[in-house]
Amino acid sequence: MTHLPPVVEQAAERLHPRGTSRRRLLAGTGLASASLAATGLLSACGEKGDSGADAIGNFPKTPNWKFVFVNHVTTNPFFTPTQYGAEDACKLLGCSFQWTGSQNSVVAEMVNATNTAISGKADGLAVAVVDKTAFKDPVDHALESGIPVVSYNADGARGEPGTNRLTYVGQGLYESGYALGQRALTQVQSGAVVGFIATPGQLNIQPRIDGAKQAFADAGGAVTFSTVATNADVTKGLSIVDAYVQGHPGLAGMLAVDAGSTQAVGQTVKKYNMRGKGLKVAGGFDLIPETLAAIKNGDLDYTIDQQPYLQGFLPVLYLYLFKISGGLISPPQTNTGLLFVTKDNVGQYQNSQTRYEGSSSTVKLVELSGAIAHE
Repeated sequence: MTHLPPVVEQAAERLHPRGTSRRRLLAGTGLASASLAATGLLSACGEKGDSGADAIGNFPKTPNWKFVFVNHVTTNPFFTPTQYGAEDACKLLGCSFQWTGSQNSVVAEMVNATNTAISGKADGLAVAVVDKTAFKDPVDHALESGIPVVSYNADGARGEPGTNRLTYVGQGLYESGYALGQRALTQVQSGAVVGFIATPGQLNIQPRIDGAKQAFADAGGAVTFSTVATNADVTKGLSIVDAYVQGHPGLAGMLAVDAGSTQAVGQTVKKYNMRGKGLKVAGGFDLIPETLAAIKNGDLDYTIDQQPYLQGFLPVLYLYLFKISGGLISPPQTNTGLLFVTKDNVGQYQNSQTRYEGSSSTVKLVELSGAIAHE
C-alpha cells in the first residue's frame, strides 16, 4: 500500500473523503489516453468577489471562484490558446482565472507565485510542474488548505509526478519525443542529427529530448545524435542555432523539442539553404505561425501538435467539477495528444484563424469542411 505524507492524508480527508479511492487519486502516476496573449484577456479575468456566479447550463449557483494558473513562460506565444481555453471555460462556468508565474522559466518565481495564490486563498491551482522537487511542499500546503491542484503541460519526471496533484492534463512528453525521433529515422539512417532544447532539465521538455535520444539509440544505426541548449528567449535561441549550424556543416538532421527552438530550426534551414546541402530531416513541436510557414515552404518536415487550448480549458473544467461535487468527481488524467502536422495538413492550421490554435482572439464557429482525417 502506498503511504502518503501526513499533510496529504489530511488534504485527502478534506478534498476527497471516500477512503482508499482518494489515495489512488492523490498518488496516481499513470497517464491515461483520455505571440503573447492579449493583455486585455488577463484583465478581463476579473477579481474574486463575494457575490455568486451563474454558469451556463444545469449547474448550481456558486461563489465567484477564481482559479490560478502558474506558468513557466507566461508571455510565450505557445500558451496564447491555453489562456483562451481557460477564459472560455470560465465564461461557460461562471468563474475566473489568473495567469501568473515566470517569464523566463525561473522556478523560484513560479514557487513564489504558487505560495502567493495559496496565501490569497485561491479556489484552485493549475501548475506547470517543470521541476521534480520544487513544487512538492507548495502543492501539499495547498491540499492541506483545502485547495485542489492539478498540473498541466508538465508534471514531473517520466512516470513519477513531481507533486501529489489530483491529476495531469497534457501531452505524454517522453512518448512524444520518442515519436519525434522515430519519424526522423524514416528519413535519415546515417550522419549527424542534432536536437535543440531551450531549457535542459526542465520537465516540460527534457523528457522529450530523452525520448528522441532513446529512439535513435534503439534504432542502432549509424546516426549520431547530440543535444544543444538554446534559450527560453526566442531571439537568443535563434542566434545559438545559427552559430551551431555554421560550425557544423553537413548535418543530416535538425530536431527541436520546444516551440522557440523549432521556429529557429526552420528559419536557419531557410537562411542557409540547408536542403540543398544534405539536410534530410527537420522537425519539432508546436504551432506558432513561423513554424507552420516553414512546413509549408519545406524548411521543416513536421511539427507536433499537443492541443494547448485543452491545457487551459480542461484544468478549469476539472477544478470546477471537483468543487461543485465536493470532491466526488475525481479529475481524470488526460493526454492531450500527439498529432503530426506536415505539408499535407498544414493548410488546415494556416487557413483557420481561431482561438483554438491561438491565431485569433475572435469567438466564432469554425465550420468543418471535407472528410475528417484519421490514421
